[in-house]
Amino acid sequence: MAARPLPVPAVNLLLQPSPLLDFDHPAIEQLVQGRHWLYLPPAERIRAAYDFVRNEIVFGYNASDDVPASQVLADGHGQCNTKATLFMALLRRLGLPCRLHGFTIDKALQAGALPAPIQSLAPREILHSWVEVQHQGRWIALEGLILDDHYLASLQRRFARQGGPFCGYGAATPNLQTVAVQWRGQDTFIQREGIRQDFGLFNTPDAFYAQQGVNLRGPRRWLFERLLRPRINAHVARIRRGEW
Repeated sequence: MAARPLPVPAVNLLLQPSPLLDFDHPAIEQLVQGRHWLYLPPAERIRAAYDFVRNEIVFGYNASDDVPASQVLADGHGQCNTKATLFMALLRRLGLPCRLHGFTIDKALQAGALPAPIQSLAPREILHSWVEVQHQGRWIALEGLILDDHYLASLQRRFARQGGPFCGYGAATPNLQTVAVQWRGQDTFIQREGIRQDFGLFNTPDAFYAQQGVNLRGPRRWLFERLLRPRINAHVARIRRGEW
């Protein structure tokens, strides 16, 4: 995706906390200070936050999309939307303006990551988001942090003979074997090929969910939170370990 030019409006709006971007939470402050990230140059701050969310917050499912960054950190796992929330909070704490780009994706890309009976509960199109960070006068889209290295490597081994487009297990990419998700100062993607609707840009995830809601509501949300989520995360953990 081509880099987008930096808009004129005041960038300080893209550095503010929000109920979901609670980067003033003690746990987030302790993380930032303990890793000494504030002493790094901007590109390395982005790398540090990106690598942390990509690999130390492993791929998994939180109670809902609209949980605060501090809860994602406490959970130690996340999916596209919740990882985006934590990543945004870290970037803003590090003084790096960022924004959210909201979409829907086809639920087909979750096949395999979600056991089939559970996947049937999901809507046909699932809310999705990635983070765009301002760096060197342009916006860089960073979606590639969704799947941690161990999970992704397990997929690549399992589907080593499958070339070309791949859709499933939390990925939708032109080629699973050559996907580039490391921070190199460029856009990164892992689910982009599954996008169906583009809702545009948001200053905060709070604004995105206020407009679009969340993926599961009512009884389905209760069922997911209380009964299904532990099973899903155990299933994802088995995939990560290569227990197919």
